[in-house]
Amino acid sequence: MAPPAVRAHRYGARVHWLPLVVSAIAALAIAPTALVSLGEHGMVRENYAGVSLPFPFGFLIPAAAMVSLVVLAPLAQIADVDVFPSSAGGHNIVLGLGSVAVYGIGVAFLGLADDMLSGPSRGWRGHAKAAMSGAFSTGALKAVGALGLALLVMVDRRLSVGDYLLAVAVLVLCTNLFNLFDLRPGRSVKVFVVLGIGLTLGAWSLDVLWLLGIFVGPLLVAGLYDVRERAMLGDTGSNLIGGLAGLWLVLSLSTLGQEIALAVLLLITLYGELRSINALVERTPVLRHLDSLGRP
Repeated sequence: MAPPAVRAHRYGARVHWLPLVVSAIAALAIAPTALVSLGEHGMVRENYAGVSLPFPFGFLIPAAAMVSLVVLAPLAQIADVDVFPSSAGGHNIVLGLGSVAVYGIGVAFLGLADDMLSGPSRGWRGHAKAAMSGAFSTGALKAVGALGLALLVMVDRRLSVGDYLLAVAVLVLCTNLFNLFDLRPGRSVKVFVVLGIGLTLGAWSLDVLWLLGIFVGPLLVAGLYDVRERAMLGDTGSNLIGGLAGLWLVLSLSTLGQEIALAVLLLITLYGELRSINALVERTPVLRHLDSLGRP
């Protein structure tokens, strides 16, 4: 067998877009039966309009990503196709697919735990009050677990302590923020798409999209069901979407850009905890129009 360098030169086809496409196809194949199964097992929850919908449909995103590996991994190993980007990023942070998978699946699991076990506590203040009283709080578990995962995946000895903690803060806050967005159908997915387009155009590169593609493909499929009010993503989905958005931010922005992003994330999070993002959207005509796009 030829050495790796020769094989890479011989086959050399870069198809880093393939994980996004294959995972989206896997999600399209799984989604209809998954929707029926959730309903048959009583996994439903009322949405903002009081309609009972299958829940938490966000599990489709990591599930489809893992199913797609049945096709993608053999292509990479046996057919010598350059399917998986080894890493992506710029400025001072570079991450590989393994770190993306660890964080994505990890925060999705924490969101699933919140969906299945959550009590009446909501918001940081409610969860903090529950935790301090000695009660089990899935929100506190979700916050601390996401922090631990972020501290792990951002480990890089080339980073200064300040840059490391900055990236961790951006990642954790963004992961949480999308839980606040996910109060109306399709809102979290729309924010993610707009953010992704902006960061891609700003960096003028598709590298980060391809790195996240194995999750982005099924995210878009699940988002269609969400915006059409056929299912609810739950914290399983919104946590993962927020995590992917946070990864996209830290992989695309400079230190200054991350500092600005952190300030914006803090402001929006504080506003969402103290006031109502829904009320802001409803009284702002442009936001209200964008928010309603795609809904039945």
